[in-house]
Order: sequence, then structure tokens, then C-alpha cells
Amino acid sequence: MPERNPEFVLTLVCPDRPGIVYAVSSFLVQHHGNILESQQFNERVDDRFFMRVHFEVFQPGAGVEELRRAFGWVADSYGMSWNLWEADEHYRTLIMVSKYGHCLNDLLYRWNSGALQIDIPAIVSNHTDFEPLAKSYGIPFHHIPVSPNTKQDAEARLLGLVDELDVDLVVLARYMQILSEDACRQLEGKAINIHHSFLPGFKGARPYHQAYERGVKLIGATAHYVTPDLDEGPIIEQDVVRVDHSLTADKLVSAGQDVESQVLSRAVRWHSESRILLNGNRTVVFR
Repeated sequence: MPERNPEFVLTLVCPDRPGIVYAVSSFLVQHHGNILESQQFNERVDDRFFMRVHFEVFQPGAGVEELRRAFGWVADSYGMSWNLWEADEHYRTLIMVSKYGHCLNDLLYRWNSGALQIDIPAIVSNHTDFEPLAKSYGIPFHHIPVSPNTKQDAEARLLGLVDELDVDLVVLARYMQILSEDACRQLEGKAINIHHSFLPGFKGARPYHQAYERGVKLIGATAHYVTPDLDEGPIIEQDVVRVDHSLTADKLVSAGQDVESQVLSRAVRWHSESRILLNGNRTVVFR
């Protein structure tokens, strides 16, 4: 097989104005680039432009740092917020979990099978239930118990791990502790949470049992970025599944866990492939 050309992904957000696509295309031509995939979106309400370009470079040894330096003047000219990554670079992803392991187990399976473009340097939990599962995959497990008296120290340990392990993404895979405002701000844009879509209804414990008592006909899940506003961060992905009277409360739980796992895995995949751009309280997702 011939050696593949180096591939990169460029994402950008800027005020909408004529010439942006031309400027990006000209930059790629000047640096021996060939577009493999290109997506864009014009937000007419706020006059903002969003773009994702996956390209290869016909130049041996082309490096991401060199391309970043070269693209700087284009970005400055158009007031862009932008990122440029190697296309096959794996996001270093720390996963957090409590006592429900369906999302963790799904992510580990997809990671192990190569379906997710991530590396997992650690799993963190406030319980020890899933330490054997982490060890079966050869992933370091960190037990960080949380109580009202230890919450501040626990978060300091968590944030220390994020820095120490050079973590790009934190995934709350049914981690049942509320992060402080300070922790949310420090993880802004790089922490994803999953929850059932009954909110703001059926709050608290056993939401699927509450839904069963009300005879719901749809259950679902929402993946979103973590912000200080509890469960109100920018939504990345949602899905629902239809249910009926024949399902017991336990079967509702099982169906809910399935949809939660699928929604979270899609959100993690899109984030790790640089397909999500923040648009205020919303997201632009180039699937």
C-alpha cells in the first residue's frame, strides 16, 4: 500500500462576510492541500459562519504546527476562532462513572474495537464497583470518594488528573455527582454529560419508575456540554425510543439505558472528530 498523505481537520467560527471560503481554499492550495470533506453553515440570525474542512497535504513531512503558523494570518484577517488538528489524533478522554455502568461499558467496547477516536488514560469514580472492569481493559482506575466534607478536595484531585494526564475531554458517563461552578468553568467546552430526557419532569431517584407510573410513550436521552447551569449546557445529541403499556418499569430502565449509551457514544465520537462547534448556548454539529 502506498504511504498516505498526512491529513488534518480545520474548524473555524467567525463573523459571516464574503471571501471566507475563498481564503480557506487559497490557503490549502498554497500549502499543497486537497479537500477530502468540507461542511459549512451560515447562521443568519447572528451573521456567523461555521466551517469544518478535512484535507490532506501532498507534501512529505507536513506538520500541524507549521500549518497552524501559516493559517494565522487568514484567521486574523477574518476574526476567526479556529482549531487545526491532525485528522487521526486521538482525544485523551477521562471517563467518570458512579454506580450505573451501561454508558461506561459501551464506551469501553467502542474504544476497544476502534470505533471511537479516543485514548482513555483513566477512569474516575466515587465508588469502586467498576474497578474490575477498568482493570480488564488495562485502564488505570482512580477512586475519588465524594462527600459534602470532601467535595472540594475531590474536585481538586480530579482537576489535577486532568492536567497531569493532559486530558482533552472529560465524559460524565452517568457520574451522579454535581460538579461545582468552578470545576464546570475549568472544563468548559471539554466535558460532556448524559441524562434522561424526562427533565425537568421526573426529577430525583428512579425517573424511569416515575415514567412508568405516568404511562409515558416516549423515553429518550440528551448529551450536552457541562456548564454551571445544571443539565442546561449546549445540547450535542438527543434521541428517543417509543415504548408502550407492555413494558414493565425494569424494561423501561433497560430501554432507557440503551438510548443513553447510544446518544453519549455519538456525542463523544463527534467531539473527538472535531465535528462540534459551539454557537452560544447551542451547537453546530457537522455529522
